[in-house]
Amino acid sequence: MLKILVLSRNENLYSTKRILEEGLKRNHLIEVVDYTKCHMVMEKGKPFIYYGDKDIGNIDAIIPRIGATNTFYGTAVIRQFEMKKVFTTCGSLALLRARDKLRSLQILAKAGIDIPKTAFAKYPADINYLIEKVGGPPLIIKLLEGTQGLGVVLAESKTAARSVLEAFYGLKANILVQEYIKESSGEDIRAFVIDNKVVASIKRKNFIKDEFRANIHRGGIAEEIQLTKKEQQIVLRAAKSLGLKIAGIDLLRSKRGPLVLEVNPSPGLEGVEKASNINIAGKIIHFIEKHIKDSKNYKKQLKDRVGV
Repeated sequence: MLKILVLSRNENLYSTKRILEEGLKRNHLIEVVDYTKCHMVMEKGKPFIYYGDKDIGNIDAIIPRIGATNTFYGTAVIRQFEMKKVFTTCGSLALLRARDKLRSLQILAKAGIDIPKTAFAKYPADINYLIEKVGGPPLIIKLLEGTQGLGVVLAESKTAARSVLEAFYGLKANILVQEYIKESSGEDIRAFVIDNKVVASIKRKNFIKDEFRANIHRGGIAEEIQLTKKEQQIVLRAAKSLGLKIAGIDLLRSKRGPLVLEVNPSPGLEGVEKASNINIAGKIIHFIEKHIKDSKNYKKQLKDRVGV
């Protein structure tokens, strides 16, 4: 029996409910904690973390389900648990890397992973340069802080691209300009990775007229799909390069091969579980069980070896 906390702001969300359900089914002491209501106390050698007036640091594992708008505070909470040597399914540094769209693309590119050609600049004077560097229109414009397809615009002409870019720059927003992969035809692939294994993969397609985003939150329809060997290798390399033990990797199929579009450090379970009929929540709990068991065996072996 393990003591597990699910760090989530809403216990009624599908993903949170499923993880809780699977943890209870395996007879673990598992509960949901709103991480924004946690507070931390630090002094030399004594990191504490409280939920109300209750010390919640004496546990085996945490499963962070940190919302994009609460990344800063969420990572602080994860770090506090890490200081107490509590196992986490998502490390604080990995979460920060993946949530920063620009940083994650830089890391992926450095690791030799194919991505859509992407450009980034600070000043409006660079607009023409950005458009040119991604191959011209049509092109994709993304807000760095956008999630679930929000803040993503398809500009089909240079005039439209300039108008959108000027508007975003006027709001002092940080934006990426990215090439449009026409042959993807409004489809993308979500691969779910747990412990360096692809446990499920689905294809998402949007049938809404003039909607190029395949996100399920934007009306996308999902169905199970088998990845090619090359796609599996790229997906696993992408998760590993960002240090993620659990991740949702979004791929596009292009003429030059699979391209990693985005890496999600807190992927939703609903779409992939329903489309694939695979118990993802159960696999997350099993991953924790395996890690804790291996960790305890290692500690026992070390204790026997050194005689303490």
